[in-house]
Amino acid sequence: MTPDPVNPADQVVLGALYGTDAMRRVFGETAWLQRMLDVEAALARTQARLGIIPEDAARAIAAAARAENLDRAALAAATRNTGYPVVGLVRQLSALAGAEAGRWTHWGATTQDIMDSALVLQIRDALDLIAPDLDALCAALAARAREHRGTVMAGRTHLQHALPVTFGYKCAVWLSPLLAMRERLRELRPRVLRLQFGGAAGTLASLGPCGLEVAAGLARELGLAEPDIPWHVARDGLAETVCWLGLLCGALSKLATDVMLLMQTEVAEVAEPHQEGRGGSSTMPQKRNPIACEYVLAQSRGVHALVPQVLAAMAQDHERATGPWQAEPLAIPQAFLLAHGALAQARTIAEGMTVDAARMRRNLESTGGLIVAEAVMMGLAPLLGRGEAHHVVNRACDVARAEGIPLAAALAREPAVAARLDAAALARLTDPAGYLGAAEAFVDRVLARAAAASLPAR
Repeated sequence: MTPDPVNPADQVVLGALYGTDAMRRVFGETAWLQRMLDVEAALARTQARLGIIPEDAARAIAAAARAENLDRAALAAATRNTGYPVVGLVRQLSALAGAEAGRWTHWGATTQDIMDSALVLQIRDALDLIAPDLDALCAALAARAREHRGTVMAGRTHLQHALPVTFGYKCAVWLSPLLAMRERLRELRPRVLRLQFGGAAGTLASLGPCGLEVAAGLARELGLAEPDIPWHVARDGLAETVCWLGLLCGALSKLATDVMLLMQTEVAEVAEPHQEGRGGSSTMPQKRNPIACEYVLAQSRGVHALVPQVLAAMAQDHERATGPWQAEPLAIPQAFLLAHGALAQARTIAEGMTVDAARMRRNLESTGGLIVAEAVMMGLAPLLGRGEAHHVVNRACDVARAEGIPLAAALAREPAVAARLDAAALARLTDPAGYLGAAEAFVDRVLARAAAASLPAR
């Protein structure tokens, strides 16, 4: 009997909350075995074209290279014995291809060539899954930023009211690093989507004078870049990819943290999209918990915990590592699975969030104008001097808090203010919408960058 998976992300029940089925199909065992067989078949086709092995043998090897043809129990036993799956996989592939063709399988290759190149093919598939979801998330945030470019709300520092901002500005702050993630993804692809093919010690000695020609042909066959030198003990491409996943999850965590705080009952300015029963409680019928935000954060933390594991695996000894390489399969597929799960949850939030502009306005006004104290101070500074203006406004803020009156009313009691500003001037000075600085211009900049990135229309 097949044992149940231990990792919750791979279980039927909790797996509904962690990761995505699409990414499981990319990194599941069947896909992994098939990608190794794909590399073996591509190698045979390449070598047949170069006249190194018979064409009939290459055809037989390619026809046999199907994961469903493998005896996985026997492969598991062989893997347990040798410490690697490729020896048993090649033995089975050779038998499936037939006695004559089987003599030519895995010609001149080594275990790590097959496993690393298969991993790169999986990474390519995984990045192809992530890219459109990232595009859709950026498009959704751009739409929210455009829609709420002028929706004034309280900006908060240290969780306290600070200065007025707009919700469009907040969305643009979420969007900008995600646009950078798209740029980084485009840049890292050539550095990671590279063939690994070097033979036993990376010199291709087993293929004699044909080694470089085989490597070039195999790279073309698999649609991968040909590296300047085999990278079997230089893992920077893989490490950069996982670090990119960590950065992506960091940006998603910022969005999720803000939305979760804005969903608090006492704030209630933004909410995740709701459907019947989602985010509910087993005992409190009124609850609508920030479930998507919580799973963005949980999965992101999982990815962040895996980044050091992949970085540590870069310390590879000599021409074949004794341990670091074997640690990567424990981290890389899981990092992709959790990152895609976090991205999917973030996309759900961005595409379906509810924004309560009226509540934003009420919260903004809840301090009676204290949020624009800096605006008043800066407005009075040319008249009173900065130091005196700060002193006057600070005293008025204390009065407003103590007596529960608007800041404008407290300011009107200050002789130095009353002598210079009438009620209308004070009203203008204490209007939050009049103290947004460059917030809307910043939104426009980010939207222009998003437009230049050719995001899908929303």
